[in-house]
Amino acid sequence: MITRVFPGLSRRGFLALALGLAAAPVRADVAYPDVVAGVPLAFPRDDGAHPDYRSEWWYVTGWLRDARQRECGFQVTFFRNRPGVAEASASRFAPKQLLFAHAAIADPALRHLRVDQRAARQGFGLASAASDKTDVRIDGWSLVQSGDRFAARIAAQDFRLDLDVHATQPPLLQGDRGVSRKGPHAVDASFYYSRPQLGAKGTLALDGDVRDVDGVAWLDHEWSSRYLPQGGVGWDWTGINFDDGGALMAFRIRDRAGNALWAGGAFRDASRGTRTLSPTEIAFTPFARWRSPRTGIDYPVSFRVRAADSVVTLEPLFADQELDARIGVGAVYWEGAVRATIGERRVGRGYLELTGYGEPLRI
Repeated sequence: MITRVFPGLSRRGFLALALGLAAAPVRADVAYPDVVAGVPLAFPRDDGAHPDYRSEWWYVTGWLRDARQRECGFQVTFFRNRPGVAEASASRFAPKQLLFAHAAIADPALRHLRVDQRAARQGFGLASAASDKTDVRIDGWSLVQSGDRFAARIAAQDFRLDLDVHATQPPLLQGDRGVSRKGPHAVDASFYYSRPQLGAKGTLALDGDVRDVDGVAWLDHEWSSRYLPQGGVGWDWTGINFDDGGALMAFRIRDRAGNALWAGGAFRDASRGTRTLSPTEIAFTPFARWRSPRTGIDYPVSFRVRAADSVVTLEPLFADQELDARIGVGAVYWEGAVRATIGERRVGRGYLELTGYGEPLRI
């Protein structure tokens, strides 16, 4: 279900327009700022939106368990995009900022995702993204911050998620104090921090069954005007909450041949010691694949991830966790709950994101 917010324009027409604006090439006459090293992040200000930048997202994932010990994964993502059109217009209808949202439940009983989406341009009381803290809303869906707590309210087509997550650790600044390089040039970068090991508690309604759930979540917030370096087609990313309280983020940017153009990550151990991982310390090695019966895209859904001196094996909760968001942000990608092991020992749980496997990702 997608929000219709352009009076006089059909839902399909709005989605086509939003997709075209969000995926259009960067315009030379629009002054998108670049990410600059040395700019310190400050909270809660940088928990909020950064509307001058081209793209931004707030991304919450995690594992939940109910009283009957039934597990599932969840994803709630809000996107903000500055398309760079009609910026001089005084009209309230000018699409100066676009907002999108995805929500998904990885339900083992179904063996595929329950998914819903929203899209809107900012304004008219229907969609907004505050700049002083996390407060993103699209037509009843919301992710709202109060101190170190975040409330996600998602009334989807075939599920409802009301979840409160709270910080148990300080933010994990990615890259160089929050500036995460995405390629060989300094401008290929994003501002990026994570909040791992979030405590989660709330309710999940599935098929008329309302469950009390709790678990552990992960929040990423990232903004930039350029995410992919020249030649990059997509990325592999993972965020893992370890059972001992530690956390790992690792990613690689791929070229058309599947080779790593760039990589990076961060490791926080159980005592809160943090290490930034360089491109040479990260490697993703796939060992199991799955082909979507809907799109025909072939995904590597199991990996061995080398992070410095450790090798972590990631295996999906189930293989079919493909998310088709072509009618929203214009991409099909795999976004799934995964278990993490080291050797034969289970050490944690998290999420794996795979983009650019069908067509090159356009941001």
